[in-house]
Amino acid sequence: MKKNAVTGAIIAIIAAVVTLVTPAVAQASPYCGIYWGSLAKDGTGQSLPGAGALTNVRAGQHDCYDRLVIDFNGPASGYHVEYVGGVPQQALGNDLVLRGGAFLNIVLRTTAYNIDTGAATYAPENRTELVNVQGWRTLQQVSFGGSFEGYTTVGVGVRARLPFRVFTLPGPDSASRLVIDVAHSW
Repeated sequence: MKKNAVTGAIIAIIAAVVTLVTPAVAQASPYCGIYWGSLAKDGTGQSLPGAGALTNVRAGQHDCYDRLVIDFNGPASGYHVEYVGGVPQQALGNDLVLRGGAFLNIVLRTTAYNIDTGAATYAPENRTELVNVQGWRTLQQVSFGGSFEGYTTVGVGVRARLPFRVFTLPGPDSASRLVIDVAHSW
């Protein structure tokens, strides 16, 4: 009996030493503190007739993410942004041809034209390359998917399905902006 008690005590001591000496499994830190996720995001901004029309699309690079900015000439429209297998063109149904390993479909609940006059508020020179993102870490291509019956589509080719966030900003003046940030990594 004494032998079993001594053996049990030795095993307990060894287990305690192993527990103290073995480093704890480190939980992976998020990339740049980003916890955005990659699921669809919706915004309940203005819808026609109150929403501002699309006027410009621009982009910028940051340390932890690439940023796409969509400008409106009034209040930001409602939006739906999600990863899809293919970004459909408005009214045509066929998918945009985009570079990248994943595709973001940005659907704005507004137009790229003046609803009273029909005059374009956004007429890109090159519908397949709205902004030059060649050589960027995350964004691979930004294309115009058209505007039809109060909906406008912008397609974004992304290197891979990466976390993203979407938010609106007021200004300048009565204008507003929709911002889509796509992280460089998980």
